[in-house]
Amino acid sequence: MKTTIKRTGILTAVCLFFIITSATACDICGCGVGSYYLGILPEFNKRFVGLRYQHKTLRAHLGPNGTTSYLTTDETYQSAEVWGGYNFGKKVRVLAFVPYNFNERRSNENAGHKNGLGDIALMGYYNLFSGTGTIGSKLLVQSLWFGAGVKLPTGAYSPAERNQSQQSPNNFQLGTASTDFTLNAAYDIRLMDLGINVNANYKINTENKYGYRYGNKFTTNALAYYKFRVAKVLTIAPNAGVLYETSVKDTEDQKFSVDASGGHVLSLVGGIEANIKRVSFGANYQEIATQDLANGSVRAGNRLMAHVSVAF
Repeated sequence: MKTTIKRTGILTAVCLFFIITSATACDICGCGVGSYYLGILPEFNKRFVGLRYQHKTLRAHLGPNGTTSYLTTDETYQSAEVWGGYNFGKKVRVLAFVPYNFNERRSNENAGHKNGLGDIALMGYYNLFSGTGTIGSKLLVQSLWFGAGVKLPTGAYSPAERNQSQQSPNNFQLGTASTDFTLNAAYDIRLMDLGINVNANYKINTENKYGYRYGNKFTTNALAYYKFRVAKVLTIAPNAGVLYETSVKDTEDQKFSVDASGGHVLSLVGGIEANIKRVSFGANYQEIATQDLANGSVRAGNRLMAHVSVAF
């Protein structure tokens, strides 16, 4: 038992170290051109494929203390995403994300929208440790994964959008026009049916061919969950926790900092996951607790995510 507890402490410390040392820089609130919030993955042994839906809002062009004017815009970002995972043996896991985005913007003067394919992303994980043990008479299960990924410039990017909106975040795009990279970590520990799931993602952006570079992004979440088993065929896992996102400012032409960018958001997350044999589905709601975005000129709204997947 002492060995199990010691190993648990070491793994937890490793995860916390990764989170703390990575938290130096997500585009604004994860809206627009990408968010890498994973939450609790569906249960699968070999592979799965599914659909995810995300809904986010943003209010831009705000004055001091969040005051609105005729320039203020209300933006809605929705995405329908095909995603899937494949396990190669017990040590290697690959995840893929293919989003289709629906962006809408409204102001007192006009309205606009953009629909289309977003940036496709691939992530690979390596299982550093998976094991079981006991604390007293209770079963302890845990796993630790580290990996990296790449985001491809498959979504459309309009440089004219940036030129016309110098004082607003450059979020109203379907893609970034840049090839970017991610570092990822995932840790899950469960004592019987009570567990904690932690994910961390650090996104390293490169400059696109138009001289624009989005700020490096960091996203992490910690969720506590409890599994209820119903009639031996249905597993329901309500969960709650926190989601933190932070970003450094964007840059143009390798030297000009973009004022309407950067900042951080802390959200409270509540959701539910369910599994019936090979089918998994779930949803969560993310309520903004605190935020400081683009020097106060931008405010993020609450967010919603839902998904369904099939393991095979």
